[in-house]
Amino acid sequence: MTRRRRGPSVLILAPTRELANQIQADITDLGQFTPIRSITVFGGVSLRGQIQGLRKKPEIVVACPGRLLDLHSQNAIDLSGIHTLVIDEADQMFDMGFMPDVRRIIANLPEDRQTLLFSATMPPEIRKLANTVLRKPKVVDVGHSKVVSTIEHELYPVSQNLKMSLLQHVLKDEDFRSAIIFMRTKHRALRTGRQLQTAGFNAVALQGNMSQSQRDRAMQGFRSGQYNILVATDIAARGIDVANISHVINFDFPNTPDQYIHRIGRTGRAEQSGKAFTFITPEDEVAVRALEKKLGRTVQRCVLPNFAELPDLAEPAQAAGGPARGQRKQQPARATGAAVSPLERAQERLGQQRPQQRRPKSHGGFQQSRGKDSRARHRKHAAHAAT
Repeated sequence: MTRRRRGPSVLILAPTRELANQIQADITDLGQFTPIRSITVFGGVSLRGQIQGLRKKPEIVVACPGRLLDLHSQNAIDLSGIHTLVIDEADQMFDMGFMPDVRRIIANLPEDRQTLLFSATMPPEIRKLANTVLRKPKVVDVGHSKVVSTIEHELYPVSQNLKMSLLQHVLKDEDFRSAIIFMRTKHRALRTGRQLQTAGFNAVALQGNMSQSQRDRAMQGFRSGQYNILVATDIAARGIDVANISHVINFDFPNTPDQYIHRIGRTGRAEQSGKAFTFITPEDEVAVRALEKKLGRTVQRCVLPNFAELPDLAEPAQAAGGPARGQRKQQPARATGAAVSPLERAQERLGQQRPQQRRPKSHGGFQQSRGKDSRARHRKHAAHAAT
């Protein structure tokens, strides 16, 4: 308020569009009775509207690095007046994926400025990188890298193909209100969201390949309660603040312990209780030990009785009664009275891998002609279709 000037004087960098929008909403609330103006700039939307907004000389710019550099290269934004730089989720912003862009942005800022870094985790190697852009920094730790005591942690050992059955069981629990379900890939997030919708759950997917309008509708619908399940990649793990999330479910185990801390931080906020459930397969055991070392304690392993008996959410072809793509029909049931383990039941559900088909013999580079047989089969199929 006391150092207002024409043009941007505060620059806030964020790694995701969702976080940039959330920061902008907070700035709008805090500054609604002041003349201070702010704008967000990020990819996925038209440059023209952002260029027009920057011509109004807002004092605060909330930006994702890539789009900010695009605008700067077109002389659409003047960074010479920046006196405060804020880097949110600093550990991710100083990771090698963002670091080149961050360095280019800092090179265009005045040296005489204040720089603020915020993050729930700050590994030593990332802090060393951060110190390259700071001068005699003051460090303030408020529960740094610690998981709040209001979150209940549970690990659920489960085979990969039974995860959907287990997920249904958890979502039908009487303590469930709303959840973020974290997936490792964009495709899995989109597919799982659709499967949950088909099964009658009020779910929506959020992943990076969606258009900005789709991402905005998904987040707004989750915030407003239109959806109570958000199936997302790690773009929702950083800084997203939504009230009354009762569960965070790691459908896929996080890549690092720090990623786990960011994910589960979406629940148990503002001193409310929350539950963090993580599905683990035998392949995750090494990562589980690393997580428990980070947390400083052993995490309880839980087994829900009879969850394997729930119907699995299958691919559309399988749901319609046929085998899923790439799978064979189930083998005949074994003799009555034979013991069936959950693993054997899962293997029977998946079926054995389809054997590789043999190619027809060829002579001189050309396949043998089977014209008569093919025409006979065609006539037979045509007659059958006619009936």
